[in-house]
Amino acid sequence: MTALVPPTARPERGTVAGATQPRGSDFAELMRRVKAAGLLDRRRGYYWTRIVVTGGLLAAGWAAFVMVGDSWWQLAVAAFLAVVFTQIGFLGHDAGHRQIFTSKRANYVAGLLHGNLAIGLSFGWWVDKHNRHHANPNTEDKDPDLAIGALAFTTGQAVAKQGRVTRFIARRQRYLFVPLLLLEAVQLHVSSVQAVIGRGLRNRAWEATFLGLHAAGYLTVMLLVLPPVKAVVFVVVQQALFGLYLGCSFAPNHKGMPILAADDRSDFLRRQVLTSRNVRGTWLVDLALGGLNYQIEHHLFPSMPRPNLRRSQPIVRAFCEQRGVSYCETTLLRSYSQALHHLHDVGRPLRVTRR
Repeated sequence: MTALVPPTARPERGTVAGATQPRGSDFAELMRRVKAAGLLDRRRGYYWTRIVVTGGLLAAGWAAFVMVGDSWWQLAVAAFLAVVFTQIGFLGHDAGHRQIFTSKRANYVAGLLHGNLAIGLSFGWWVDKHNRHHANPNTEDKDPDLAIGALAFTTGQAVAKQGRVTRFIARRQRYLFVPLLLLEAVQLHVSSVQAVIGRGLRNRAWEATFLGLHAAGYLTVMLLVLPPVKAVVFVVVQQALFGLYLGCSFAPNHKGMPILAADDRSDFLRRQVLTSRNVRGTWLVDLALGGLNYQIEHHLFPSMPRPNLRRSQPIVRAFCEQRGVSYCETTLLRSYSQALHHLHDVGRPLRVTRR
């Protein structure tokens, strides 16, 4: 087994490790203001508290699973664990962005523990995918989040669908989007396994080891406590709700926002701001969405610790207003409405053709 070290590939602009711009650019000026406010400083106390609390909730969830035993009340435990898994995923996300620790190695280890071991998702695979998304948000042929086979995000993608199933989905994706999110966790698990089996994943032995430990522990506890039928139902419910929560957390961020052409030459500030949407709300929204509701600030400063995103918002919004850059912020329900409306619009050519 190779030594445990984080991926060393140099990230592109706007990736999880941060971004650099020419000294005289608009973004450089905004960066100076944010740094002067101390908003890029690490928040170790915050993260250690969240790690301990979330880890305790995970332990409590599995303890409840064992105590409840052979009962259909386990479906309540499944829902609880789906929420905890998602909160752990948010911590893995922050580790991938190097928000938690200064050391790359420490963030990578935290990512392996939260991603591979705790919830069964490949941290290394996700970081690579997420790097590419941050470098090219909502950009055709470059953003992997636009390359989801089951959905169409542009009319071109919708028209290009060839299979009966994919065309059926594209025509009705406004209504099928949320049901499809129930399969999101399955898709992430499959992609994680494919990444470990395939080539190109760094530290593959460690990734595979922790994924294997998660799968073995999860299935062993399941079969020791529940009869086969209840075990299958528990897994289906827990994973479906986990995927739904994850998908609903990420859906408001970019869907329905402008999609850039592959050759778009917008500068970093405008590329990140114009393709992102913030969701306003109280601390409860911050908690439920893992800070992703400050998507504009997050995309501009990926390594900014989660609790500082709210504090940076007034600075970023005022700066955008000064520069005449559109700053999109709405409610959670409105963000879903905008995303679903966009999905409905891009599927229109298929509905017209069918008539």
